[in-house]
Amino acid sequence: MVKDILDIGGFSIIKRLGTGARSTIYLATDLEDNKEVALKRIIFEKPEDTRIFEQVDTEYNVAVGIDNPYVRKCYKLKKIRSMFKVKEMLLSMEYFDGQSLEDCPSLSLGDVLLVFRMVAGGLDAMHQHGFVHCDIKPNNILINKNGLIKIIDLGQSCKIGTTKKRIQGTPDYIAPEQVHRKPLTPKTDIYNLGATMYWALTGKHAPTLIPKKNKFGLPIAPEPKRAPHEIKKLLPMGISKLVMDCIEDDPAMRPQNMSTVISRLDVMVHSIFGNKIKTTKNASNNN
Repeated sequence: MVKDILDIGGFSIIKRLGTGARSTIYLATDLEDNKEVALKRIIFEKPEDTRIFEQVDTEYNVAVGIDNPYVRKCYKLKKIRSMFKVKEMLLSMEYFDGQSLEDCPSLSLGDVLLVFRMVAGGLDAMHQHGFVHCDIKPNNILINKNGLIKIIDLGQSCKIGTTKKRIQGTPDYIAPEQVHRKPLTPKTDIYNLGATMYWALTGKHAPTLIPKKNKFGLPIAPEPKRAPHEIKKLLPMGISKLVMDCIEDDPAMRPQNMSTVISRLDVMVHSIFGNKIKTTKNASNNN
């Protein structure tokens, strides 16, 4: 009976994948072309749901124009109306069988750098199309069993140079210009990416301009911004410096663009995996 109810809008539901803010995501089949998709269903229940509808609209309009292997594709957006008002939305997206970076098992340093190299590549593609993601964080990076990634949840994305009317972003990863409601640029994504790398490398959050609160809801004095290598002694200095450069409060002090971040990550990836290849060759020659 449930399955019959959920066969709607030209999609046949296979199973539920998860839930989010006022939304449910299903694995479904698009009956028009028999393609498996991830289907996000949002039902309007309260006036504040208008904001969620706007974000779904944004996600579709941004993603549909970007063809990059590291950014989740959106295929269709259906708006179901009642009494001339949109009461339901169905967003069909690329199905990617993975889990969020936050839920992933521990990764080696090399694998972490490879993940962020891919994320940076996806963000660079968004920037080339004139958009900023504005909410990069561990939950918005999916990784599959083959180590490939997808950037998801483009609902807070905007055109480069946009000044938002309200503060939007995730407190543990938010850039200063997001808090101060200044124009958002690719350097905003660089900060969000750096804050996410900081967490992935240290297990701790870099201090942001939104203060942490104690169990009573009172603000806690911010901790000093310690470099990753000061928390994890074995981290290479080059990686630690890249992260700290990315989370500079002043956007002008951050790397010039995402291509610069990619170049610096490439050097570190080559250093780690190049050394492994050399070690393997030397071991083979000694046998």
